[in-house]
Amino acid sequence: MEKSDKFFIHESSFVDEGVEIGVDTKIWHFCHIMSNSKIGERCNIGQNVFVASGVEIGNNVKIQNNVSLYTGVICEDDVFLGPSMVLTNVINPRSAVNRKGEYSKTIIKKGASIGANATIVCGNTIGEYSFIGAGAVVTKNVEPFALMVGNPARQSGWISEYGHRLNFDDFGFAICPESGEKYRLKNNIVTKIR
Repeated sequence: MEKSDKFFIHESSFVDEGVEIGVDTKIWHFCHIMSNSKIGERCNIGQNVFVASGVEIGNNVKIQNNVSLYTGVICEDDVFLGPSMVLTNVINPRSAVNRKGEYSKTIIKKGASIGANATIVCGNTIGEYSFIGAGAVVTKNVEPFALMVGNPARQSGWISEYGHRLNFDDFGFAICPESGEKYRLKNNIVTKIR
């Protein structure tokens, strides 16, 4: 790939032909970005990150060191992937069995954060603004604004867009202590009140 003044690629990284990279994105040391992948604007891709063919990364995504995004992964805007977190792409891998045609889609929705060393089993959707704690192992879909911890990951509460635990009153309302934004919990679904 040719160098550009629109984004930064460290000289130790390999970016194959046919990669789309948005303005102001930074790709740091020892990364490999494969062809037919898409990276949005203002992304920061840390050291030793692998992005496989067909991966889609939205705008303002932060990927910390030692993360691999395999075919089938879609990260929407404003996603945070913590250091050494793991994404899989086949449910039942075997070295002697070729399952390249069986890659499962994993979608990480807008604003979600995944903590260091967490594992996301493929085929699941991580809901908007959810927060996956460090070391958690996610084996099923995650609701928007859910706080997930443990192995296997279990919901331990709700979290705001700013990353604060939401404490709902008896009427199902909560306020983010940092932003002042209001949220409603009804039928186990959290929505931000606009």
